[in-house]
Amino acid sequence: MSSSDPKTRPKPGPWPPAPDATPVPPSSWAKRTGFRPKFSGETNASDSGQISLPPKPREPVNQPDLEAGRARATPPPAPVPAPASSQALANGDGEKVPALVAPTNKDQTVKRRRDSDKGLSMNGNGHGNGNGSGPAGPTETNQHPQPQPRRAPRNEEMVVVDGMDDDGFTSRHSHMKYQLRDTPGLVPIGLYGIQHYLSMLGSLILIPLVIVPAMGGSHEDTSNVVSTVLFVSGVTTLLHTFFGSRLPLVQGSSFVFLAPALAIINSPEFQGLNGNNFKHIMKELQGAIIIGSVFQAFLGYSGLMSLLLRLINPVVVAPTIAAVGLSFYSYGFPLVGTCLEIGVVQILLVILFSLYLRKISVIGHRIFLIYAVPLGLAITWAAAFLLTETGAYNYKECDVNVPVSNIISEHCRKHVSRMKQCRVDSSHALKSSPWFRFPYPLQWGTPVFHWKMAVVMCVVSVIASVDSVGSYHASSLLVASRPPTPGVVSRAIGLEGLCSVLAGLWGTGTGSTTLTENVHTIAVTKMGSRRAVEIGAGILIVLSLIGKVGGLIASIPQVMVAALLCFMWAMLAALGLSNLRYSEAGSSRNIIIVGLSLFFSLSIPAYFQQYGISPNTNLSVPSYFQPYSVASHGPFRSKYGGVNYVMNTLLSLHVVVAFLFAVVLDNTVPGSRQERGVYEWSETEAARREPAIAKDYELPFRVGRVFRWVKWVGL
Repeated sequence: MSSSDPKTRPKPGPWPPAPDATPVPPSSWAKRTGFRPKFSGETNASDSGQISLPPKPREPVNQPDLEAGRARATPPPAPVPAPASSQALANGDGEKVPALVAPTNKDQTVKRRRDSDKGLSMNGNGHGNGNGSGPAGPTETNQHPQPQPRRAPRNEEMVVVDGMDDDGFTSRHSHMKYQLRDTPGLVPIGLYGIQHYLSMLGSLILIPLVIVPAMGGSHEDTSNVVSTVLFVSGVTTLLHTFFGSRLPLVQGSSFVFLAPALAIINSPEFQGLNGNNFKHIMKELQGAIIIGSVFQAFLGYSGLMSLLLRLINPVVVAPTIAAVGLSFYSYGFPLVGTCLEIGVVQILLVILFSLYLRKISVIGHRIFLIYAVPLGLAITWAAAFLLTETGAYNYKECDVNVPVSNIISEHCRKHVSRMKQCRVDSSHALKSSPWFRFPYPLQWGTPVFHWKMAVVMCVVSVIASVDSVGSYHASSLLVASRPPTPGVVSRAIGLEGLCSVLAGLWGTGTGSTTLTENVHTIAVTKMGSRRAVEIGAGILIVLSLIGKVGGLIASIPQVMVAALLCFMWAMLAALGLSNLRYSEAGSSRNIIIVGLSLFFSLSIPAYFQQYGISPNTNLSVPSYFQPYSVASHGPFRSKYGGVNYVMNTLLSLHVVVAFLFAVVLDNTVPGSRQERGVYEWSETEAARREPAIAKDYELPFRVGRVFRWVKWVGL
């Protein structure tokens, strides 16, 4: 109430009183003052110790981060108290603007954060008591002014700016060239589809170049597996964009499956095999992958994945995916060192293109950033070809095609390894591969099933699902109207399980899952069209039928493969840690959890891998595969051989240890939803009411009607 008595006269609060004049939309206020909202995902990571500078008046208002989600607008410093008729100074830049008002339009109101149970709490009365009994905004009441803090508290208000809807999800139309449902035309969409797959070339083709030689396969076997991987990747990507999450995510052989595949390949029962080791081991891998994939499909289509989503948050996803990349340090540079002049040049070129030349744009495309891997590979391969043709790796009376066991000369024995690693003509895969080859199921024979290997793959399939959940959420913030519902996530995980069953039947050597590099590729290329990925998948299927394509890829020298993998694994570790942007990365709770998870993911497997090995131990596997032969010498030595195999193998996998530490600590250590960065998925009822969400995620061809009664696998 107001009074003429000076003692009872109302004092201005932290915000000027709202006049009855026509309200000024917050977006106009933001444009006039130069206010810039800060984007950090669906939750906010403020007050982490960083010092933020005030925005410059002439900078653009809306420059959202490419991988942003929710927008949180930090209010400007409190204006100097002044009469109601005067104008307040905003942002400290000296520009006078009308006093902030409380508009009546719901879409333009200054919105409060959600309740504390959703991690976005806001003081109930606007003055910090949090009891929820105060009015929606400051009014002319008989209240004393509150002391102003030195910096904005975490519980500030959320200002609705341009492109933000009622639930606080920001619009991505300002920075993406094409959104999820855009179809600009066959020619441009086809070119963008090819670009999308070329930028992910390393993730698609490198895994067969590692596991097939480890199984004792020939260059022809490598060529056939590469063609199979391309074929299965195209088919599963089409299935996922139509009947899975419906997001523009490429499916393929994931690095998550690489370590367990190498552990199975180096099992003691496969050492010293005679005959065709490749087909024998591949059939064992197929059986394990099929069982693990069926388990993953059951998790998704039974709705159990919707329950597990409560345990999967950024603090869990970040160290788990980072451990995948960090776990291959013993394989990367040791192989690069076998031919330093080629391997190091390969690494330096990729670093040069992806970092120093990343801002160079040609016809509106950052070609060096997008095509860093294929460009680096092409240039290094050409240089290695010139060195080979000029005789740089020719040694007198030495033939690279002669087996090492048949070489008598010590001079040739000394240089044979260098010749095999550095020369580009040591592989005959391109010459021996046919022009046309159709990959077919069970091409390596009938899968063999062993329960101990199946258990290992079942655990790994859960971790692959964790990887996919992080990719679904991050990509949806870039290209879709809202994040998917838990039912859509469960449906997508179930379909990934079925796709991995196909990978097991065709014999790719690993399961099929969403590639983590999708998010980086979408953010860099700014292409979020589902149709582009589908057309690219069709092109991939056509290329897989041309045997010479697989032969060309299989001809890549091993040292160049290792150099590319060094970059890819480093990127994978960084992409995993980037999930922390959705949480309060400066929180001591999160720092300790991530640190413990990463450290013990390296230390505990090292204990298992080194147990029982003396310096004079004569191992039957190369040194870079030694970490994956732990099943034969691990510390678990009970009378049950199968249990020993499972425990020694699982606890020697870095990704398994990282996941166990992260999921237990994140879900037991107290912390607010905002601090943890709990993923916010769209609610099922809201998704059914809003046409935009339904168009993004509903199944095509009226297939969704069949599953409408199954609430946990749909909208």
